[in-house]
Parts: sequence; structure tokens; C-alpha cells
Amino acid sequence: MKQIYAFESEADYGKYQGTIERFQNRLVAYQQELERNYALNDLPKAIVWTTGELATTIFSEIPIPAFTNKDIMYISPDIKYWRNLFVQQLEGKENPSIKTFYENLSEDHIFTIVGHELMHHSDLFVGEFDDDDWEDSIWFEEGMCEYLPRKLILNEVAFNKIANVESELVKMFKNTYGHHSIDAFGEASYHGNLTSIMFDYWRSFLAVKYLVEEQANYDVKRVFKSYQEWHRNGREKPLSVYFGIQSLFD
Repeated sequence: MKQIYAFESEADYGKYQGTIERFQNRLVAYQQELERNYALNDLPKAIVWTTGELATTIFSEIPIPAFTNKDIMYISPDIKYWRNLFVQQLEGKENPSIKTFYENLSEDHIFTIVGHELMHHSDLFVGEFDDDDWEDSIWFEEGMCEYLPRKLILNEVAFNKIANVESELVKMFKNTYGHHSIDAFGEASYHGNLTSIMFDYWRSFLAVKYLVEEQANYDVKRVFKSYQEWHRNGREKPLSVYFGIQSLFD
């Protein structure tokens, strides 16, 4: 992968140089793990490191400064930007513990976002972003791209903390943003506000966590095998129904 730096000034690059270099060093081992065990056979062409502002106004209109477009990953290494963004998810609701958690979010958590984008390139997923039938299972891919990097990168305490935070957020915003099936992730995820977009990610992560840890006794590959069988057998029912989790968040 080529490393591309998209900053408006040398000073901007200097602000994030240390973080970028640490992420690049950590990415080597993480990439090797995906190549060995999770069918990462073709790498993206490049990672574009940029500011949160440029990521969300110039390179994309999505309010989240991490995404993949045409085999190129765009990532902001600006931890302060990410912390502020995650606090905005609360939409002014009072929850001091979650607010404090996001205000002090660690660099490890930001690196899992880099891991999320790279995981999308695994051949274990059966669809591509431009497939006509991709949307009805997008929750599984997005959820797995949240779950697996967190499991591989975070320690147990940090993993459990983010899982608890996102479980609480789903409860907080269920009545506002939780009226659609998890299978409808792809229908409106990128047309709402920040919290409505992130609601689908929280729910998908928790669904995959349930599948791996409760249904499959922590066997990630067993879950992937079931998902691939669903695809091979013609997707005869929604994926949530196939996995028996259609009522998980009721």
C-alpha cells in the first residue's frame, strides 16, 4: 500500500506525523494477522492520511473521517477530532460516563478504525460495495469490521468497555433511530445525521459480538462459514432471520 499525505500545510502534517508513524508501524503486524487468518489477499492501493475536515468536506460528504473509496482508504489520525465527533453522537443527552469515555478515547481505539477499513478488503466477505445484493447483508460486514479489529487490537478491559458503551447508546437511541430492521443498514445509513449513521454501526457490532461469543463460542471462522453458506444457498431469508437474531434488539 502506498502512503499518501493530504494536508494543506507542512505544519498540519507535523501535528499528526507521530501518530501516523505509530499507526503505520502497528499496521504491519495487524495486516500480517489478517493475511494469515482472515483472507486478506488483496490490499487497497493506498492509505490517504488527512485531516478530519478534509476527509469530511473534500474527499467525502460523510461526517465520519474514515472510509474506503475505489480501493483507497482515507483516514484522519486526528485524535482530538475523533473525540469531539464521538461526543457529538450523544446529541446533548446527559450521560457523563459515556461523555468522559469519549473525551479520553485512547489512540488504540482510533487505530481500530484503521483496522476496520483494512478488514473490509478480506475475501471472507461475499459481496462488494457495488454488488446489487450487497445491502441486505451490509450489517454483517460492518459489524465484523468493528468486532474483529477491536478483538485483535484492544485488551480485554478496553474491548468490554467499548462494548458496554455502545450497548448503552443503542438503548439510549433505540426509540429515535431503531425502528428499522438491522438488515436495512444499507438503505439509509449515509443519508441521516451522525447519530443515526452510528446507531447502525453500534447495533451491527453488538449483533456480530453476540453471534461470535454466544452462538459460536468465540469461533469467528464458524460464524463466517455460516454466513458464506447463507450466500451459497441463495439468500433465501434475511441474514438476521437466518442467524436467528431478528429480535435481538427488541
